[in-house]
Amino acid sequence: MRAMVLQSIGSLDEVREPLVSADLPKPAPAPGELLIEVSVCGVCHTELDEIEGRAPPPVLPVVPGHEVVGRVAGLGDGCRQHAIGDRVGVGWIHSSDGGDAENLSAAFRATGRDVNGGYAEFMTVPENYAYPIPDAFSDAEAAPLLCAGGVGYRALRLAGIDDGDVLALTGFGGSGHLVLQLAKHLHPRSPVFVFARSEREQAFALELGADWAGDTEADAPELAHAVIDTTPVWKPVIAALERLRPGGRLVINAIRKQSVDAHLLADISYEEHLWQEKEIKTVANVTHRDIAEFLPIAASVPLHVETQTYALEDANRALCDLRDGHIRGAKVLQVM
Repeated sequence: MRAMVLQSIGSLDEVREPLVSADLPKPAPAPGELLIEVSVCGVCHTELDEIEGRAPPPVLPVVPGHEVVGRVAGLGDGCRQHAIGDRVGVGWIHSSDGGDAENLSAAFRATGRDVNGGYAEFMTVPENYAYPIPDAFSDAEAAPLLCAGGVGYRALRLAGIDDGDVLALTGFGGSGHLVLQLAKHLHPRSPVFVFARSEREQAFALELGADWAGDTEADAPELAHAVIDTTPVWKPVIAALERLRPGGRLVINAIRKQSVDAHLLADISYEEHLWQEKEIKTVANVTHRDIAEFLPIAASVPLHVETQTYALEDANRALCDLRDGHIRGAKVLQVM
């Protein structure tokens, strides 16, 4: 089968084509697993963290990709939940212990990092961690929902806002543009402010219903009850803490942060950034529950999913475009 494979860790500043095209054996499903013929796979910032060594795979080579949509092509012994031909999706959680805190469990294994993922024509996954895709979405539209959407839903739940509370988003890429719409659906009286680095991203946010959009360090009309940060760096985190009202919560939705501006953390003032019972909460992975709950909600809105598609063989270009900030919505690889 065709696949794009990560063989070594390194900076995209130095190696612009970290993935190599390979012809790999088609995998066989073990008992309790599905074989999935991959149609599309989304491109996520977490892949950059894997490639550049912030969240490296434990073993190389590996096939990346964890926003997978495809059809069931084979059933391992004992599988009962899905049938051949069913359209299913796979997210960042490939398998875990099945508990309420399975995202924190030592048994957690990540798709495309701990096991081969969706940058290939076929992959396997335990049947409990494959999810029916609602008819409201095409394959390409559904792909970002498996991670950017599912983990965005988790971040919104962790933000803990009530309808009418002010929500702010800092960073507006694949996850942010979904969380904005989700927040407007679940909390229709809540103003949503978007802090984004480019005027293009700000305009996109306003198109999707943001009540205000501005630069990362601009002043919004009101202080926020909660801020969800999806950026890969630290400067927006410090700015977000300044824009929280007393008792507010900052939710950092990132697997890792880059160290390029970590020195700015030395400028944090307790009185200005942290006092008055402000909270910082991080999002660690995603659970089966998050994705299973989120997909039907996404279809009921229905969410508008903005995508830019690339051929599987152009995965390196998609990753570089993502890293270089060429973002409007989400990037998706067309596999089949």
